[in-house]
Amino acid sequence: MFRMLLALAVVLSALQAGATHAAAAAAESEMDPYKILGVTKSASQAEIKKVYKRLAKEWHPDKNKDPGAEDMFIKITKSYEILSNEDKRSNFDRYGQTDDSHPYGGGHYGYHHDSFYFEDSFFNFPFNGRSQRDFADGKYVLHFNQYVNNVVPDSYRRPYLIKITSDWCFSCIHIEPVWKEVVQEMENLGVGIGVVDVGYERRLANHLGAHRTPSILGVLNGKVTFFHYAVATEHLRQFVEDLLPQRLIERVTDKNDLQFLNSWHELNKPHVLLFDQVPVVPLLFKLTAFAYKDYLQFGYVDQGLSETVNLQKQFNINTYAPTMLVFKESTDKPADIIQAKSLKKQIIDEFMANNKFLLVPRLVNQKLFDELCPVKQFHRRRKYCVLLITGDEDASSFGNQAFLSFASTNAKEVVRFAYVYQRLQQPLCDILLQNKDSTQSPASPTQVVILERRNAAGKTFFKPAMSWNGSEEDKQRLLEQLELLRRDPSILVHDAMLPVLNNEFASMFLVRWVSACYDYLFEVIDDILHNNWREMMPLLSLIFSALFILFGTVVIQAFSDSSEDKQTKPKAKDGRVENGSPGSGGSSSRPPKKNFVEVTELTDITYMSNLAKLRPGHMNIVLVLTDASKNILLSKFAKEVYTFTGSLTLHFSFLNLDKHREWMNSLLEFAQDAAQTDGGGSGSGSGSDDERGNPRVDYTGLVLAFNGHKKYFCMFKPVYTGEDPDAKTSEDESGGGGGAGRSRSHENHSNRKSNRSRSLSTLQIHHKLDRLGLWMERLVEGTLPRYHVPSWPGLDKITAAK
Repeated sequence: MFRMLLALAVVLSALQAGATHAAAAAAESEMDPYKILGVTKSASQAEIKKVYKRLAKEWHPDKNKDPGAEDMFIKITKSYEILSNEDKRSNFDRYGQTDDSHPYGGGHYGYHHDSFYFEDSFFNFPFNGRSQRDFADGKYVLHFNQYVNNVVPDSYRRPYLIKITSDWCFSCIHIEPVWKEVVQEMENLGVGIGVVDVGYERRLANHLGAHRTPSILGVLNGKVTFFHYAVATEHLRQFVEDLLPQRLIERVTDKNDLQFLNSWHELNKPHVLLFDQVPVVPLLFKLTAFAYKDYLQFGYVDQGLSETVNLQKQFNINTYAPTMLVFKESTDKPADIIQAKSLKKQIIDEFMANNKFLLVPRLVNQKLFDELCPVKQFHRRRKYCVLLITGDEDASSFGNQAFLSFASTNAKEVVRFAYVYQRLQQPLCDILLQNKDSTQSPASPTQVVILERRNAAGKTFFKPAMSWNGSEEDKQRLLEQLELLRRDPSILVHDAMLPVLNNEFASMFLVRWVSACYDYLFEVIDDILHNNWREMMPLLSLIFSALFILFGTVVIQAFSDSSEDKQTKPKAKDGRVENGSPGSGGSSSRPPKKNFVEVTELTDITYMSNLAKLRPGHMNIVLVLTDASKNILLSKFAKEVYTFTGSLTLHFSFLNLDKHREWMNSLLEFAQDAAQTDGGGSGSGSGSDDERGNPRVDYTGLVLAFNGHKKYFCMFKPVYTGEDPDAKTSEDESGGGGGAGRSRSHENHSNRKSNRSRSLSTLQIHHKLDRLGLWMERLVEGTLPRYHVPSWPGLDKITAAK
């Protein structure tokens, strides 16, 4: 009985502990310090401290009588404790935990070997080093989802240094002292640190392309770069510096200082100048320039150069301590300054965060608009934006300068001033100006609008635009509107859904494409130079396979072309043109060469695709022939239409009159004007009658251009331009011989006359298509008469191939 009670007590204790742990975990999951304080994950310590003071004052139980004020105040205090401590903040960013009892988020390096079966000493092999890494590398351990969701986006603001290791890596022991020293130095400068254990995160190691341990790599802008040199402090420091872009910071001297400072209007950014004695730009300043590259323009002044003496005198720079100046719209006087013998990252970040924007910046993209005019979150945290709508040609006008002067003297925490070029942000300006106050002067080129954004979807409340000329009356009227807005926000009487702003600084597609190609080529060269042959085998195999296929194709094509030339030369002497289907009606798959055209026969099989269901905009050029005239007309047809075969909308076919005369008669019955063709002539069946006694018209040599979609056709009628078949030859005109020879020569004369008749008949058929090229030009121009038909003759008029 006692044992049963003891077992029951143990079970109840375990259940209670599990319930307590689950409740604590649920409370932690609801505890998001960023949401409670209303700041982003990229917020600086200065911003967090500023927001905390305001919220603590607002929700203090002694001042706020709300029933939930005390709980809210506790949450605000707890959130500030987490975010103000870099270690706790980093722990929450990585693992989402706010409890100090689990500093490493329960990762593989976060637990101790307090197993029931093994003691800690069991794992303490001299070469393992795992217990040492539990505390040294535990907080830097990366998992796949963490890398994709946190590290890659954050790499657009700072570089990451990642070590690839494993529990059984003997070489990892030798680099540990250097790695610890570099981690301590780089983390203080703002570089991200990560550790990947191949034994537990094989997926992430494969994703990074790390197949060896130990390996060290850098991540910047989502791009992975491997470290290929000896693991030394100087080499790793230089590696991190080489990851950064080369043109982040401009060297400023007495010669280019005005050009540098006056570019604030073009770049729409404040300019930062660092004065220091060292000739090399400090790494901390380079990292700061990369982190704030979207907001600030950076320059460096070497105080040891004689070319910078005037600059130091102009701004009264102390030569014994680094000095940092920030310039906004005024290039004569800095807007802010810090000076210290050792500039720490936290001090620099706070300085940059307080000077990220100009006094009156221009709205150039949606990101800047979201930061200058944030969405309202609480009733007491309203943010208003005073927007000047102007033209880019009036950038230095009196009205714009007066608006800048007004903003500098009336700057408040809840009011931000900005301006926008109407031509570059036309959709936004059209919405804000559609409810323009009719009492204002419509001729004023610049307008002022006061707005408040309500949600991220674009819903905004605003006051109708009023004209702005920069006069004292305009300033007084705008000041009165702001005072009235502070007392009564309901003066923003209009609401609208604002569109997304155009990105005025977006690079062209060609520039992005060239940059991507350069990066890819650089990666390939880097892999070829530094990767081992085992890793390079797939790439080398792909390259050699492509070269082999290319070489084989060229050789086969060369031999094929030479053999075809030999076969076509004898036929060219006879004047015949070999087509893909002169005799069989099939189509050739080879591209047309000299005097070669791909011609198909119009039969019951090809009737639907080549005529009845021809695609819109396409035409089929059909030559009408007979078995007797087939070879002659096809050869001539190919030569005449060859120059038009480059068009993808023209198709070429032929119709055998001996097989499909009934279909031809039915077609021309629909268009009586087109039926008036020239009879007679040579060709098969000319001069004979059909079974019903009707004369059979000779259609040989007709060319019809069918538009199957619009149901019309154009007709080319043969025009004979060759030799007269009735003309006499020189032999006929010469005098005859004696009577004895007349009977013998009469027989020879009859044979020659018969041969000449056949030759002239062939010549006449050949010349029927003499003017087809001119007709094709008029067809392409669209100037030929068109014969419309109500419908194409039915399939019953097309007989099967005989």
